[in-house]
Amino acid sequence: MSRKIVTIYTDGGCLGNPGPGGYGGILVYKNNRKELSGGYRKTTNNRMELMACIEGLKALKYACKVTVYSDSRYVVDGISKGWAKRWKKNGWMRNRKESAVNIDLWDILLSLCKIHEIEFKWVKGHAGHVENERCDALAKKMSTSKNLPTDTVYENGMHIKGTNP
Repeated sequence: MSRKIVTIYTDGGCLGNPGPGGYGGILVYKNNRKELSGGYRKTTNNRMELMACIEGLKALKYACKVTVYSDSRYVVDGISKGWAKRWKKNGWMRNRKESAVNIDLWDILLSLCKIHEIEFKWVKGHAGHVENERCDALAKKMSTSKNLPTDTVYENGMHIKGTNP
């Protein structure tokens, strides 16, 4: 049986970096469209970019053929150029001296990449791309929401290798 073909548009950001952050995503399958969003009281832009992709992929009920559009070179290159796989293989080290960051989220994203057949594509942010602009609006709305949950991993410093308490 062939996989369903799904397109996911994503964006994430923060008010300050770190600061209150949000992410937004749009899933499109045939004529169906689903928007999702979330946020945290203190996090980073890169964490929100990763969360947008993760939550979009987690929303899929079956293994699919997915194209993910993101304006984050960090996310797109991290997967497409194999950086995240290499960091994980090397004990979450970017090189001999530098630890990778956001290892909790990269690990989840890599696991989701094993389930789905995914192509990540970069789209220029704030350039009038309708779906990217909508994701940006969802992310901004979430980052200004009251009573955002805690990004416990970030606030406890556990997003960096070797910093677990």
